[in-house]
Amino acid sequence: MSDFDCDLFVIGGGSGGVRAARIAAGYGARVRLAEEYRVGGTCVIRGCVPKKLMVYAGRFADEFEDAAGFGWSVEKPRFDWSVLKQRRDAEVTRLEGIYDANLIRAGVEIHPERAVIEDPHTVRLVGSDRRVTAGHILVAVGAHPVKEPAIPGGELGITSNEVFELESLPERILVVGGGYIAVEFAGVFAALGSRTTLLHRGAKLLRGFDEEVRDALGEAYAQRMDLRLGRTLQRLERAEGGIRATLDDGTSLVVDQVLVATGRRPNVAGLGLERVGIDLDAAGAIPVDAWSQTRVPSIYAVGDVTNRANLTPIAIREGHAFADTVFGAKPSCVDHRLIPTAVFSTPEIGVVGHNEDTARACYGAIDVYRAAFRPMKATLSGRQERVLMKVLVEPESDRVVGVHVVGHDAGEIIQAVGIAVTMGATKADFDRTVAVHPTASEELVTMRVPAVTKRPVGVG
Repeated sequence: MSDFDCDLFVIGGGSGGVRAARIAAGYGARVRLAEEYRVGGTCVIRGCVPKKLMVYAGRFADEFEDAAGFGWSVEKPRFDWSVLKQRRDAEVTRLEGIYDANLIRAGVEIHPERAVIEDPHTVRLVGSDRRVTAGHILVAVGAHPVKEPAIPGGELGITSNEVFELESLPERILVVGGGYIAVEFAGVFAALGSRTTLLHRGAKLLRGFDEEVRDALGEAYAQRMDLRLGRTLQRLERAEGGIRATLDDGTSLVVDQVLVATGRRPNVAGLGLERVGIDLDAAGAIPVDAWSQTRVPSIYAVGDVTNRANLTPIAIREGHAFADTVFGAKPSCVDHRLIPTAVFSTPEIGVVGHNEDTARACYGAIDVYRAAFRPMKATLSGRQERVLMKVLVEPESDRVVGVHVVGHDAGEIIQAVGIAVTMGATKADFDRTVAVHPTASEELVTMRVPAVTKRPVGVG
C-alpha cells in the first residue's frame, strides 16, 4: 500500500475522466474523482447527446413534408418546445445517473466539488478545503465555449451552454460561427421553425473539411436559412422587440436570440498548473506527449484540455489508454491521424481520412472517385436534395486514404466505412465488396472510374 490517499485522482467527470477512472479502478487502483458541475461532462450534459436529440426533433419537419409524396395525408404538425426540452432534460438526467452509478460500482470515490492542483501529488478540494494526495493526477476538465472576438454588447449573446436552458423556441435567431457547433445548431433551429440566420466570417463553412463537402453544405443551407458568408458581427444592442445585430457591411437585423459559436478554450483557469511548472501552449492547452503525460511525471491530461482532437470518442480513447498504460501494464497511446467524424447538420456529413487537398499534399498523386446524385426517397417526396460521396485513393498502393459522405445517415455510414479505412482497405477491396441494393451507400463500392486523377504539380 502506498503512502498516498489514493493511486489516482481524476479532475473532471467528463467522458475521458470517467473512462480513465473506471478502467484504472478495474485494475485495482484506488481512484477518486472530482467534478464541480455534473458527472458526464460536456457531451452528455450540454453537448453531443442533448444536441443530437434536438437534431432528431428537427428532422421530423422534413419527414412530415415528404410523407405526402408517398400517399400519406398528414395534418399540419405543431411543434412544442417545452415537451422536447422536458424529455431531453429528463434523458440527460437519466444518463448522468448511469455515469454516477458506473463510477460507484467500479469503486471510484466521487467528490462533487472543484479540485485544484497543489503540488505534483496533491490536490485541494475547494468546497470542503480538504487535501488529497495521489500517486498520479489526471486532468480531464475539458473546454468551455467563448464569445470571440469581443464586441460591444457581446453579453447579449448566448453560447452552446445556455442554448439548452432556453425556455421557448426563439422566433428569430442569429447563429455566429462556421464550425461543427454553429452549423449543427443553425440546422436545428431552422428545422424547428425559427427564422434562422447563420453568419460566418469565412467564404465557406466547416474549415478543414473537403472543399466539395463545404460547397455542398453551403448550397443546402442557403436553401434552408439566411446564410451570410464573409461577414462579421460588429455589435449587439437592445432594440424594440429583440436584439439588434449590426454587421461589418453596415446592415443589421433584429432577432430574439444570438448564439455565438465561434470557438472553445481549455478549462485551465485557476487549476494550479503554474504551481507545478506546467506551461500552456499557444492555444491555452496542456502540452502532453503521446502517452498523455505532461512535463511533470505524475500528472497526465486527456481530452479537450490538451487540444489534440476535440471529440468525445477521442477523450474516451485517451482516458482508456492512460489507464492501460499506467495501471494495466499495457502501454498504449492513441493514433490521432485517422479519426472518423460526423457533423449532424442537415444534410449530415461523415468523414474519415484526408480531404482532397491534404491527400494531394501528402501523397502527390491522388485519384478521386465521386458520385453525386438525388437519393431514391427524393424521387417521390419531391425534395430537391443531393447526396455527395467521394473516395480518395493513393494510386501507387491503391489504398483508400479518405472517404467523404454528405447525405442522410452519413454518420452511420462513415462509422462502418471507418473500420475498412482504418484497416488499410484498398480500392480493390471496395470494388470486390458486393453492393447492398437499393441503398445510397452502395455507391461507395460501385464507383469504377476516377472522376479526377490528381498528379503532383509539374508531373505528367
